[in-house]
Order: sequence, then C-alpha cells, then structure tokens
Amino acid sequence: MKPFTYERAASPAEAAAAVARHPGAKFIAGGTNLLDLMKLQVETPTHLVDVNALALDKIEATPDGGLRIGALVRNTDLAADQRVRRDHGVLARALLSGASGQLRNKATTAGNLLQRTRCPYFYDTNQPCNKRQPGSGCSAIGGITRQQAVIGVSKACIATHPSDMAVAMRVLDATVETVRSDGAQRVIPIADFHRLPGDTPHIETALEPGELITSVVLPKPVGGTHIYRKVRDRASYAFALVSVAAIVQRDGSGRVALGGVAHKPWRIEAAEAAMPRGASAVMAQLLAGAQPTEDNAFKLLLAERALAAALLQART
Repeated sequence: MKPFTYERAASPAEAAAAVARHPGAKFIAGGTNLLDLMKLQVETPTHLVDVNALALDKIEATPDGGLRIGALVRNTDLAADQRVRRDHGVLARALLSGASGQLRNKATTAGNLLQRTRCPYFYDTNQPCNKRQPGSGCSAIGGITRQQAVIGVSKACIATHPSDMAVAMRVLDATVETVRSDGAQRVIPIADFHRLPGDTPHIETALEPGELITSVVLPKPVGGTHIYRKVRDRASYAFALVSVAAIVQRDGSGRVALGGVAHKPWRIEAAEAAMPRGASAVMAQLLAGAQPTEDNAFKLLLAERALAAALLQART
C-alpha cells in the first residue's frame, strides 16, 4: 500500500471540497472495496477523506411515499428495514444475496453503487487494463471471458458491474442525490448514473471529480411481486454470472433488470412490454445486439431461464 494522507470531514460539502482540493483523493466509508484495491495498488489515492462522521446514515420517508436512504446506511440495516422489506422487497433480497454478513455490516449504500469491477485482469497489475491505466489495452478481450459482459461492451472493455444492490435500484427507478465541491446539489436518475465503457471505461459513473453521494431515493412503492434471482458458481460469497431483478404485477406486466451481463445494471424499458408473453419475448429485446464470446455465450440462455423462473415464481 502506498503512503497517503488522511482527514475526517465535518459536512458533505466539506468532504466534496476536500477531495476536489487534493488531486488523486478518494472518499472512504466502509472501505470494503477501496482498501482491498489499495493493498493491491490498483487504487493509489494520495489522500483519503473519511465521511463516516457525516449524518448520512438514516432511512427517512419522503413526502410522496418513497424512502430517502442515506449514503452511509449499511447494507445490513437497509436490508432489515421493515419499510424496505414490505414495499421494496427486491432491494432487500438483492442486498442479502451479496457478499457476507460481515461485509454487509460495513458496506454502505453509496459504496455499493460505486463498487469497481471484479474482472481478474483489472485486479492483476501485471496485465494491461484500460480501467486501471487508460489506453493500455484490455487483457480480457481474447483472454478468459466466462465472467465478462455480453452486452453494452466496447473495444476498450468487456467488464461487468458487480453490485447486486444496483440492479435492484435500477428496477425500482431510484435517484441518486449528490453534493458537488462548490456545495451545489444534484439529482441523477439511476438509469444515467452508471456508464457503459465506450472509449473511457475508467470513467464508470456520471459523478464529477469531488462529487459526493449523499442519499439514494426510492419512489413510492409500485406493488407487485418482487423477486431477485442470482445465479452464481457457489451458493454464497460469489458474484453473479447472471442476476434478475423483477417486479411482476397480477396481469403479468412488470419490470426487469439484469446483473452480471453488462458494465452497468442492464434494463431496457421497452422490452418490458413483452413480459406477459414470457421470458423469451423479453430477452429477444432486452439482449438484442449482445456480443458474447465463446466462453460466456451461455449467459444469454441463463438469463432467459432465470427470468422464466422468476415469472413462474410470481405466478405461484
């Protein structure tokens, strides 16, 4: 781990200004991803701004019947909240499918959204990686690609986003509230928050330098049956090969988002009109234009079968 300086922020605006003031600075809260990356020297921040003392650890009702989730709410507390369990069950289920109990006790809402890919080539500093060193190349292309993305890929990157929580947030149409380094506040729809790789895979979100997430807002409940299905190589403590977040209404209509298939949680709203016709009809649109490799082409059928199982579960 390389040397760094450290400070504790007293307010969100102060934290954002501190990161903007120090080139190469990072926010730190739970540290469940950042500290691992620092030990491997994948991340080498020159300065850490600790945001744990900020009053961002509450879950509060909004005037329109939704929930405002503070950026520092721990994953365990969010999954256990009775309002989340009752009205946004897909989110509670997604959270409980991630990591381990110990990690969920530390991991924060904002940190979960900002997880970096678990692509093995990103973690291996001996391998070229455009996310780690822009312009160096993508070792995953032509390499071992079983875990990699099948849609939304580019010539610069085929990595996937690892978060389970983010997939549920996407299907719930959450919004992300932030504060910039000048103290200005901003609201970003979750659909626009995560970016596809394009030519700049190292730019993973819509956040500006120094911009701090303060909360994530869920709109009023949409009802229906909430399902999160995660297909992985082992029953726990593993990232998704494919995951499905689905909200299914009594008439068969609903919403669906996928994890494990793209650089961001993958949802195409136009495909959801086909949900009453079944999983095959949805996937024909949801994964149209997919570019799988020989190693991960199985994800296309796996995603369809996972959605079919979710739709069957909703009917029983």
